[in-house]
Amino acid sequence: MSGSFEAAGFVLAGGRSSRMGSEKALIELAGEPLVAHAVRILRQAGLTVAIAGARSPLEGFAPVVPDSEPDRGPLGGICSALDFTAVTHAVFLSVDMPLLPSCLVALLLEEARVGRAAITVPLTDGYAQTFPVVVERAALPWLRTALEAGRGGCYLAFQAAAAGMRQTLKVLNVEQAVKDGRLTAAGALPVPDWFLNVNEPADVARADECLAGRRT
Repeated sequence: MSGSFEAAGFVLAGGRSSRMGSEKALIELAGEPLVAHAVRILRQAGLTVAIAGARSPLEGFAPVVPDSEPDRGPLGGICSALDFTAVTHAVFLSVDMPLLPSCLVALLLEEARVGRAAITVPLTDGYAQTFPVVVERAALPWLRTALEAGRGGCYLAFQAAAAGMRQTLKVLNVEQAVKDGRLTAAGALPVPDWFLNVNEPADVARADECLAGRRT
């Protein structure tokens, strides 16, 4: 890893939305499309933001990265974004995670910078999460190899990339960070709710209830 550390944020918006029944990125929550929530989370973490893997016109929310790996899932979107960007690190956030606090993204970035990690992910309730993730751009060849081989999902690809680079896959214990006071601006939501994935209409209602509770 080089001494410089520059980062950009990317919203992964390439899902098929089969369970939602319509374009997930444009489903409204609290009066805004999910893609707008995701873009704001990354911007509040101090990042410039683009959208990767878009399946519909989303240029009104942020620049859209050319899709060099169409219809190949989130790992394809990650590879497209890393191929497009010139920064040393990229943060990827799925479009369906509207409750995630931006302070967690900022802390993941700090962990990646200080820990000199190829891949940095959060851990909650004893389980490592796939997103949000901080990825060193130099991991692209290993991620693309995993994509071409079809070796399972993103997390396995992250593990393979870190191993191939002989670097660490850094895991941030979110509950411990809250206890230590390192995540102090996360609002009133319990940590597990931060990682709610809005995949179907019932999830929209649940997310709206969570947001209403945070506002009161």
